[in-house]
Amino acid sequence: MNKDYAQGDLVYAIYKTGKYIGEIAGKEEGRVLVKIRAVLRHPTQGDLHYPNQVNVAFQQRRALAEFEKTWVHPASIKPFEGKVPDYNDSLRNALDAEITKLKEKNNDWAQKSIEMLEDLRRDYFKRS
Repeated sequence: MNKDYAQGDLVYAIYKTGKYIGEIAGKEEGRVLVKIRAVLRHPTQGDLHYPNQVNVAFQQRRALAEFEKTWVHPASIKPFEGKVPDYNDSLRNALDAEITKLKEKNNDWAQKSIEMLEDLRRDYFKRS
């Protein structure tokens, strides 16, 4: 870890294929516990071992929930300074950005990913 983070410090955190803003909730040897506050990049859909392929065990990947805690490697965090956006707004923005990027690819994998993301959107915001 490049910096000695303290509990409550705000950080950018990469977890699997998603990127988040979170706060340090704990530390132990070799890992840092991060409490999620906002989504910057929605996780990639599909099988990560066979990227851009549809005829595999295509997995739907949810974004981490607001205030969910997850262990991350210290190298995957960086300090965050600024105002933390509203979680739901950040999730909508991350979904929209991912779908826009996928529409530009215009292939079977992108289309399947868009279907998965639209399904997640309905689930994420069913009460909104």
